[in-house]
Parts: sequence; C-alpha cells; structure tokens
Amino acid sequence: QVQLVESGGGLVQAGGSLRLSCAASGRTFSFYTMAWFRQAPGKERESVATISWSGDVTYYADSVKGRFTISRDNAKNTVYLQMNSLKPEDTAVYYCAVGRLSPLNMVVSGVEYWGQGTQVTVSS
Repeated sequence: QVQLVESGGGLVQAGGSLRLSCAASGRTFSFYTMAWFRQAPGKERESVATISWSGDVTYYADSVKGRFTISRDNAKNTVYLQMNSLKPEDTAVYYCAVGRLSPLNMVVSGVEYWGQGTQVTVSS
C-alpha cells in the first residue's frame, strides 16, 4: 500500500521559514515526478513546485520563485520543500504528490498519489 506522509507544517510569522518533508512508502517511485501542491480556503488546489526523478528539472509557481526550493532524496524516497520569506498568502494546506507527468506539465489530474496534507499558517 502506497503512503505519502507529510511533516513540517505549522504556524510561522511572516518572513519566517519552514521545511516540509514527504516520505513515501509502499513502493519506489523510479522516474516519477514528485511535487508539492497547496490549497487555501475557498481556492482551487494549485501546483507549487515539482521535481524530476533525477532532480535536474524543477518547476516553481511564479508566486514562490526565489523563496521556495524543492529537492528530493531518492535513497530515502523523500521529497522536501524549503520555504523561506513566507507571506500570509502562503497560508494553505500543502500536499505532497507523485505522478508520471513531467515537472513542467504536472497538474492535479495527473497526480497518481496524494499525501494527506499538512497545514501551513503564516501570520502577519
């Protein structure tokens, strides 16, 4: 049974940092893209950052470029999201995701496995 378990969310003041982790179990995701999505109240789920199997291709939403960094450790079957200079508008539930689309084309409908989500709240 495949499981994606996120950790690292919480409450932080604007300008602060958080590091999210997502550990996958149940199988090895060779050649799969791993990604982070987020969903704020009343809004659609959106892609935040994606990364290829090798880690050499990444994609970031314009709203997080220069502030967030995605990385992965395939030996640990884990993907990370380092979030710096956090803003109140970054407040959302963050979801780990895995799929076979390329990092540049990863969309909600292309996700094959989802994590349960972790809440990130940024206070002003």
